[in-house]
Amino acid sequence: MAIRRGDPFLKQLKKVPLFAALSQKDLKLVSKRGSDLEVPAGKVLVEQGAAGAEFFVIVSGTAKVTRRGKKVATIGAGDYFGDLALLDKAPRNATVVAETPMEVVVLPQREFAGLIEDVPGFARKLLAGMARRLREADAKSVQ
Repeated sequence: MAIRRGDPFLKQLKKVPLFAALSQKDLKLVSKRGSDLEVPAGKVLVEQGAAGAEFFVIVSGTAKVTRRGKKVATIGAGDYFGDLALLDKAPRNATVVAETPMEVVVLPQREFAGLIEDVPGFARKLLAGMARRLREADAKSVQ
């Protein structure tokens, strides 16, 4: 089944702190670089400790998130993970396994890097999004 790349997907991208400062035009460029993927229940999408190289947005279905073997969350449609893997290939901090059949959009780091190189001003907007994310994390740590 094909995933429609219209407004719902763009709205999901806009919720990602990394992309918060991007224009609608920029979000459409990000969307075009992603690939639609159907995932069967039980499939490991990312594994804790493995190098990250892609970002995922869940279109439908649910997944279990575990850290050191303990379940920490269930995520579903509209949720995302792996956004920081677009910036570096640091080890994943959790394992994500499909609990049900899922549809996801995957954005590989290589495709994302192409956007940074090809689109003037894109990197500056991403840095603004990262700064917002860091401020929010800093505010939470002080509370």
